[in-house]
Amino acid sequence: MAPGQTIAIEQIEPSDRAFGWTIAFHPDLIRNSEMGRKIEHYNFFHYDTNEALHLSAREVRLVADIAANIELECGNNLDRHSQMLIQSNLELLLKYSERFYDRQFYVRRDLNRGHLNRLNAFLHDYYQSEQCLDKGIPSVALCGKELGLSPYYLSDLLKRETGKNALEHIHLFIIERAKSLLHDGNISITQIAYDLGFEYPQHFSKLFKAKTGLSPRAFKAQS
Repeated sequence: MAPGQTIAIEQIEPSDRAFGWTIAFHPDLIRNSEMGRKIEHYNFFHYDTNEALHLSAREVRLVADIAANIELECGNNLDRHSQMLIQSNLELLLKYSERFYDRQFYVRRDLNRGHLNRLNAFLHDYYQSEQCLDKGIPSVALCGKELGLSPYYLSDLLKRETGKNALEHIHLFIIERAKSLLHDGNISITQIAYDLGFEYPQHFSKLFKAKTGLSPRAFKAQS
């Protein structure tokens, strides 16, 4: 559940195995704090529910202990240390969540490589079928939808597998395709830009130079 999101709970059948807790707090608690400045960088708040963490029994106990510390601190008489201690425990909880996601990405490397292969296949088919002429450059959201993944999860997955996020991966694919087209001296740079899904040729030129250090014209001249 991400900051600003709402949640609704329908009637649940009682079960001895069902348990859990929620930490909800007002934004003022972390406003102007180090945690307040960092919280937007935790991408897992934007993951879909099917991309949630799967914790071991030891990890569940560790997370529950941190939650218990927060609950204990909230139940104490407030003093000048209270807000800082609650913030520290919240940040510790987020740090452990980030660590556990790193572990989860690592143990799912075979599955993640499958996602990478499917992404490359989708991009290849997208351009081979010339969908880019109508839809433009494929977005991270479109790629994620095709793979059944949220955009942030896809980006984090690729970052851990290849060192590049989803947008960088899409751009790399486009640049490699552009290089092949530039080797064909019969196609103008403007036409190549349109064929790759760019609305404006100058946007293509800017991206190409940023990624290769050469303008499309200079690259074509030395090919």
